[in-house]
Amino acid sequence: MKKVYVAGHRGLVGSATVKALAALDSYEMITRTHDELDLSDRNATREFFVSQRPDYVVMCAAKVGGILANASFPVDFLHANLAIQVSVFDAAQASGVERMIFLGSSCIYPRDCPQPIRESYLLSGPLEATNRPYALAKIAGIESCWSFNRQYQTRYLALMPTSLYGPGDNYHPENSHVVPALMRRFHQAKMNRDSSVVVWGSGNPRREFMYSLDIGDAIAFLLGLPDSDFGALTAPDTAPLINVGVGEDATIRELAEVVRATVAYEGDLVFDTTKPDGTPRKLLDVTRLNTLGWKANTSLGAGLQATYEDFLRRHKT
Repeated sequence: MKKVYVAGHRGLVGSATVKALAALDSYEMITRTHDELDLSDRNATREFFVSQRPDYVVMCAAKVGGILANASFPVDFLHANLAIQVSVFDAAQASGVERMIFLGSSCIYPRDCPQPIRESYLLSGPLEATNRPYALAKIAGIESCWSFNRQYQTRYLALMPTSLYGPGDNYHPENSHVVPALMRRFHQAKMNRDSSVVVWGSGNPRREFMYSLDIGDAIAFLLGLPDSDFGALTAPDTAPLINVGVGEDATIRELAEVVRATVAYEGDLVFDTTKPDGTPRKLLDVTRLNTLGWKANTSLGAGLQATYEDFLRRHKT
């Protein structure tokens, strides 16, 4: 039985990963809260890794947020993520971790990429300005995976997930991503009987959205690959990078309409075009992952319904 440390197990991806791995009965799970272990503390992190000796690591811990949070706190997003990554990569190598999966973000790709976005498009153009510091931190994480694989013959794999949503998401009114932000806004408008809800931007940008339990399933699938397949993904002569998504997208307007229907809000949508749209389109090419034998299986409608039910359980008042 392999010991797996899931860093950031309380977050959206981490909690989905724990659920997926726990269902397999073939892993011994290791978790720590931030109060128990500050991953930006290099000495504490190394001591933890050396004492626990995890075989595998799933690196979900990160500082994340939406457009407003990224624009307001660029230093925080850059430095916090770099500090966590340097600490964990150092400790993993020192303690002999066999496999690591590092979670990145689709924002690592250039703003105006050809669509759908292939892994090879990394560093082929300028980044989207609204989340550049966060993206650069994640790009550094990808390079860390590759550098450790080249220098120390490790097997560290970087996953680039599309936009995620699901149970346990962050519904902060200012710092959340688009799906939870819309869900909270529509729910409050419904409770307050407001006549309309304002949505940032034009509604025209296209985004790909994946249910969080699907990414947990994808991580469990990749972590359990045979040595030959996992070794091929982390071979030192190529960037150890693989996209994770559903392979289809929708406009923000279409998303807002589905969320409105899910919440059963009957008011109007108002798009505030003075607010930034961000990247025009982000659709990942998931051919590599599909070829390995994994595909997402939760539709947007079903995922949003399950997410709203979880939201209601967590926000009964």
